Amino acid sequence: MLFSEILRMAFGSLGVNKLRSFLTMSGITIGVFSVIGVMTTVTAMRGSIETGLSILGVNMFQIGKNPTGIQLSGENRRRVEQRRNITLEQAQRYRQLMEGWTDVVCLKVFGRDGPVQVTYANRKTEPGVNFGGTNEHFLVANQYSIEAGRNFTPEDIDLARPFAIIGQDVLRRLFPAESPLGKMIKVGSRTYTVIGTFAAKGSNFGQSQDDIVITPITRFLSDYGAARFSVNIATQAPSQEVYNETVDRAITAMRMVRSLQAEQENDFELYSNDSLIAVFAQVADIVRAGALVISAIALLAASVGITNIMLVSVTERTKEIGIRKSIGARSRSILLQFLIEAVVLSVSGGVVGIAIGVVTGNLLAVWLNAAVVFPWDWAVIGLLTCTVIGVSAGLYPAMKAARLDPIESLRYE
Repeated sequence: MLFSEILRMAFGSLGVNKLRSFLTMSGITIGVFSVIGVMTTVTAMRGSIETGLSILGVNMFQIGKNPTGIQLSGENRRRVEQRRNITLEQAQRYRQLMEGWTDVVCLKVFGRDGPVQVTYANRKTEPGVNFGGTNEHFLVANQYSIEAGRNFTPEDIDLARPFAIIGQDVLRRLFPAESPLGKMIKVGSRTYTVIGTFAAKGSNFGQSQDDIVITPITRFLSDYGAARFSVNIATQAPSQEVYNETVDRAITAMRMVRSLQAEQENDFELYSNDSLIAVFAQVADIVRAGALVISAIALLAASVGITNIMLVSVTERTKEIGIRKSIGARSRSILLQFLIEAVVLSVSGGVVGIAIGVVTGNLLAVWLNAAVVFPWDWAVIGLLTCTVIGVSAGLYPAMKAARLDPIESLRYE
């Protein structure tokens, strides 16, 4: 028989039982979708990692009480929980020790009990505004810029003036048709005078960076209690060439202000954009591994389903096989037809799974402001895997069909 004729008969046999073929394909589709969807999302996000995770400015690193983006357990968690807060006095002493080495040391603290809501007159924002205190270097350290009004001055910080700078989301909610400059807004029961607005910055992985209000750090800690907060310190190295030296100097200065002895380990964390990217990479690897395990289980179950369906098909078509053999069909033609049927079921399910996975993964990537991509490497791997599954699952039923005795097959009822 010609290969084209074998192919036509294979597709015709699958078309006879459309529902059964569809249900068999679904197992492969689910397995491929789970891994392709995850891989598409991760691949799409990798192209925007440097932009998306660069929450610090150029040549910046940050010192804080706790690690960022890392889940701790056991002894490590208890050790971190026992650390002392970094106080404003310690942060200011650190800044003094770094004078002459860098001009940019940003002190900041964010957070308050419960969701933060900002009000003006009869208008209010949604709960959950990002509210905190900082100094005049917040713009450089966090890549913001002023659109209207002005930034904080050192005098504003020293005198703990009740001033505020607001983001574009807050501006649109509270001042849709008027200038906010000089107006007094309320955060909880506290009142602040707006002296500036941030330029729009957009979203970062689905979270708005424009839903923000900042006030001088001295005012914030005075209003909400300095003992309840730990200050984060962002430092900018003068250049990339002296970045490592600046980090070493910063660690030494921080150990001095924390009164640590030579034998004591650091009771603070230092991280940069690179360390944040590394944390993301670790999370991405875990997600990949989980997706691969889930898809492997689904594909294994689907391959068993294909084998079972093909065995049922061989039994149902025993008499047909006997008739074909009696008029001259070769065993290899029977073998090839059943193998093609199994491979078509598997690859068709894989193609559908790839299509759904790519669309779903890119929709999630778009929501996270990442670029749209097509993971060609994983798509090819998926198709090859489906082909191998089809051949493996269909080989035994195909061999069983090819070995049927034509005389016995014709007697089969």
